[in-house]
Amino acid sequence: MTVAGKKTPRDRYRAQLRAEIKERAWEQIAAAGATGLSLNAIAKQMGMSGPALYRYFASRDDLITELIRDAYHSLADTIRTAAASGADLAVLGHALRAWALDDPQRYFLIYGTPVPGYQAPDDITAIASEIMEAPLNTAQPTGGSAPGVDAGHRDARLEAHLAQHRQWAADHPAPPAALRRALLFWTRLHGILSLELAGHFTGMGLDPAELYDNELRHLSP
Repeated sequence: MTVAGKKTPRDRYRAQLRAEIKERAWEQIAAAGATGLSLNAIAKQMGMSGPALYRYFASRDDLITELIRDAYHSLADTIRTAAASGADLAVLGHALRAWALDDPQRYFLIYGTPVPGYQAPDDITAIASEIMEAPLNTAQPTGGSAPGVDAGHRDARLEAHLAQHRQWAADHPAPPAALRRALLFWTRLHGILSLELAGHFTGMGLDPAELYDNELRHLSP
């Protein structure tokens, strides 16, 4: 039991075991994807019985939730740190790419193929919405135009649609033009990242970083 905010040896041991279980889970995901995650296999690797491991994570979905939560928190911290320096969309974009390249399996767990039968809890959705806050803030009109996006190519139809369908932006007061720029930032960059991390540019003879930078130049005012 924790006394006066201090962790007991038992608390520390439990935290260490949970951390090791998550490390083993990431190894499994790297080898076979999230659908191949098995708590019994992890227990065997750690020299534990299945029921013993279930005292630390009640189910496979419980473990997946913890991994997804950690991944989202990590990305949120990365984006928040970049935004705190007064970053523009280009800086946010480079921070996103560096985070994704650092651990592709972590990226794919939250932005790859959904795990069949898994339903994320509400707090995961809230963290995802928090991540979008920085692009929405940075995408606010500045009086300039982003080449290829606002320079004579404003999509009034999309902006009108987003003005009526802004649930994804939560309560952010961004005007339709900023909603559009932030959404294009998120969708275009994730499209390139997903293709790059999955190896789909291999053999094409091009540098994905140049393609990514080109999108940033078109998206940044």
